[in-house]
Amino acid sequence: MNLLARSLRFYAVGGVGIAVQLVALGVLKRGFGMNYLLATALAVEIAILHNFLWHQLWTWRDRGSGWAEAGKRLVRFNLTSGGLSIAANVVLMRLLAGTLGIHYLLANLIAIGATAAANFLASEWFVFRPEKMAKRPSTQ
Repeated sequence: MNLLARSLRFYAVGGVGIAVQLVALGVLKRGFGMNYLLATALAVEIAILHNFLWHQLWTWRDRGSGWAEAGKRLVRFNLTSGGLSIAANVVLMRLLAGTLGIHYLLANLIAIGATAAANFLASEWFVFRPEKMAKRPSTQ
């Protein structure tokens, strides 16, 4: 699959993930009265898990893998996309919602958009890389 087609799938999954994240953020903040920064971090992780599943099943399905490889990919996805997204979202939420007073849902949309391209590239080059590229030849 070419890079453009894969990126379109990535952003389609991400679009649904945005809805998942915003609903989770709203439920955690308004429904449970959670602090907006903690709610943001948890909502991002919920969206990360959602997105990983769909990327595994659809976006990068041509780079198939068994359960063991999927587990390794989940760890890599959480360390890259998850780590980047949680850090950027919390920092930007503090700036946009906390300092500038932008509504927390709008601030969260801006934060999501700020990390989208970096998350795609990390997923393409690191998380879902083809296995033949992931294995290094042994040096003797």
